[in-house]
Amino acid sequence: MAGKKGSSPNVYSYYKVDGDKVTKTRKVCARCGKGVFMSEHKDRNTCGKCGLTEFK
Repeated sequence: MAGKKGSSPNVYSYYKVDGDKVTKTRKVCARCGKGVFMSEHKDRNTCGKCGLTEFK
């Protein structure tokens, strides 16, 4: 078997928890929808799934 399927260990850094309130720290891809976060670069946000790029 090649690898274990499941969520990435880094997915926990995409959320911030304050008491009982949870907020997202990264932008969600407008094209892919819920569950797909965009990577943050110096001058742009990029989706690794569909390739959508939004310049800041």
